[in-house]
Amino acid sequence: MPLLRPAAPVTLDAVELRVLHIPLVSPFTTSFGTETVREVIVVAAETTDGVGWGEVVTQSEPSYSSEYTQGAWDVLTRFLAPALLERRTVAPEAVGGILDRVVGHRMAKAGLELAIIDAALRAEDRSFAQYLGAEKTRVPSGVSVGIHRDPAALVDTVGGYLDEGYVRIKIKIKPGRDVDDTAAVREAYGAIPLQVDANSAYTLADADTLQQLDAFDLLLIEQPLQEDDLVDHATLAKRLTTPVCLDESIVSDKAAADALALGSAAILNIKAGRVGGYLEALAIHDRALAAGVPVWCGGMLETGIGRAANAALAALPGFTLPGDISASARFYDRDIVTEPAVLDDGHVRVPTGPGLGIEIDAAALEGFTVRRERITR
Repeated sequence: MPLLRPAAPVTLDAVELRVLHIPLVSPFTTSFGTETVREVIVVAAETTDGVGWGEVVTQSEPSYSSEYTQGAWDVLTRFLAPALLERRTVAPEAVGGILDRVVGHRMAKAGLELAIIDAALRAEDRSFAQYLGAEKTRVPSGVSVGIHRDPAALVDTVGGYLDEGYVRIKIKIKPGRDVDDTAAVREAYGAIPLQVDANSAYTLADADTLQQLDAFDLLLIEQPLQEDDLVDHATLAKRLTTPVCLDESIVSDKAAADALALGSAAILNIKAGRVGGYLEALAIHDRALAAGVPVWCGGMLETGIGRAANAALAALPGFTLPGDISASARFYDRDIVTEPAVLDDGHVRVPTGPGLGIEIDAAALEGFTVRRERITR
């Protein structure tokens, strides 16, 4: 199992926050709603040795999560950034403990922690992949496909992604848009690796409907029930032959331990933002690896900052299923990094440069910025 070699502390001078509005190449619809513009917070940690970058993966509304952009902005500016700045010298591995005095707000904490880690590793000329203990130089790329107007439109879109080389297809489902959509994709494309994502749209009363999905030889069904329904998920898992994967329910290493102990999931989706940062994500990976439970890396429509970090995370040995680490062009005509992620034979390269291994496209960053604040000691 990989062992983390800690990074040297950094001297933190300021934290700059930006809210970006980045247009999506096409609307993205899930059971929570439809996005046409990605609202995201970018974090720049200014240290005596340079700048590190992080990303807060909240959305504009508290639909997927109780966290949302305005709330994250408030807690970052009033509590989280000042807590680190008052320390002045900050060890990346200590960030989580320092911020523990604030309850919740995991996505905000994750973005700040990543910026500190990136700054520290750039100063050491060490990559994020090396830091985490990554073992692969590239990772298989799956694509997440939103709900379409009808099954035929969905089939057309999936065909385009298969032509591009994606090695796994995930389709979003919700009540009334589940069995027929899945059947249409399976019939059109045969034995492709296929999974479905319910985003908590069902209850245990829908078990009969969800059982119908067993006919389609799916890799997994992701988060069928509400995020706090670990017991109901365990009950549902016994009724399905399709493996149940938990996403929204896995908010920490403790939550992962509880889910595995209860039999609520056979597979885990790890999203660093959702669990409070990449170090917590690493702990969940290590737990699952020791238990022989497959994990994969979920996506939150990240910019090139989070996409690079996710690629490094997904290069760990326990990530045995393709993640939602698509090419930047899947969502954005223009990313905020100079070398956006691209698809190469169904895979995305793991960056090898210092820190996250990316450089910011300053013009793009400025062009998408709608709000900005610099916090100093």
